[in-house]
Amino acid sequence: MKHSKTGKFRGQFDVLAATRGAQAAMMTLPPGGVSDDEPSNEHPMSEQWLSGSGRASVGKRKGALGHVALGEGDLLVIERRELHQIKNTGRKPLVTFNLYVPPAHNAHGAPK
Repeated sequence: MKHSKTGKFRGQFDVLAATRGAQAAMMTLPPGGVSDDEPSNEHPMSEQWLSGSGRASVGKRKGALGHVALGEGDLLVIERRELHQIKNTGRKPLVTFNLYVPPAHNAHGAPK
């Protein structure tokens, strides 16, 4: 069993817990903040399941990205090898909960 209190994490990206097969993390973006400067793919071998409010750009190629507004309680699945960028479109910090299957980051949050 692994238990994490998510309120103690305050960085832009924090790994909460991991097993051999999956990883949980939180990402916090300030108002107007983005996950990357442009849509990219930092974890080509993992799916990312994300929940939070904001805007996502996702697709297989930069010229063919889909855009979706994310609301409270929404779940977005970013499949392996999909380019993606998450943007905070609100006035408060955007905190997302992310699952990676298999794990995509080391214990310090750097991509594997």
